[in-house]
Amino acid sequence: MRALRKGRELVAVADRTDQIAPDDVLLFCTFRNEDIRLPFFFAYYRNLGINHFVMIDNGSEDAGSDFAREQPDVSLWRTDAPYGEARYGVDWLTYLQGRYAHGHWALTVDVDEFFVYPFCDTRPIRALADWLDASDVRSFGAMLLDMYPKGPVGQTTYRRGDDPFETANWFDPGNYFMTQNKLLKNLWIQGGPRARSFFASKPKQAPALNKIPFVKWRRPYAYVSSTHMMLPRGLNLVYDQQGGEKTSGILLHAKFLNTFADRAVEEATRAEHYKDGREYKTYAERHGADPDLWCQWSEQYINWRQLEVLGLMSKGNWA
Repeated sequence: MRALRKGRELVAVADRTDQIAPDDVLLFCTFRNEDIRLPFFFAYYRNLGINHFVMIDNGSEDAGSDFAREQPDVSLWRTDAPYGEARYGVDWLTYLQGRYAHGHWALTVDVDEFFVYPFCDTRPIRALADWLDASDVRSFGAMLLDMYPKGPVGQTTYRRGDDPFETANWFDPGNYFMTQNKLLKNLWIQGGPRARSFFASKPKQAPALNKIPFVKWRRPYAYVSSTHMMLPRGLNLVYDQQGGEKTSGILLHAKFLNTFADRAVEEATRAEHYKDGREYKTYAERHGADPDLWCQWSEQYINWRQLEVLGLMSKGNWA
């Protein structure tokens, strides 16, 4: 009901949803002032096999909205309403997912998140969806993996349309801990470079890394907190409670580029994110928002098989 109310805040800018075919894989995303990232974002996910993008522009002041509107496979809505009052954009997305994603596999990501799944270098996302359908699986988990450069973040040079992982191609291979949410049954994963660099003295306040980005959507479904957990609760069981391995993926997180400092200060001031922007306030207060996250245990990214060897994702029984 909250999503239905919040849906009234959305204004259609370019509605091409009549082009959506019954078997299309859809992507849902909310963005703000991301003109620099959008060209690579669209290119990456088109290459992965996404058929249609359902995007929400939350008050952008750059050219990102115009760029998204011009894309032939994008349906775009805009709202200037407060991001925080829409549960950090989740209510807007739930409204559009209820209208357009029913019966489709839907991928929900931020514009700095890049989905990696087993065999993604040789198999399109439709193949993953078909295998999940054949396995009677409704939801697919992926851990958020923070990527960073070697050296101070502010010294990187990221230009519009660049592949962020040409620069931010290091990650923490370990340093993760998890607990189970007793009520909703999802895993709660924390750790990585943000935990050790920004939240070392208060690790329980470190950002959550557990995500359920890929779902065979049905109209009653809803995300509870970002894409960390869902209702109904059964969708949160993306891990094997019997001690085995379920197939899982990774979301490569391209937050730490030379754009990071300005964004951290902006979002700390806006206070529209979780807990009035507590995470961004922590970034802005420490290291001058220009951290050097690389350490002696950092590992340079190669491919998904490397991540599986490290135990960060699994192909499960998908042969």
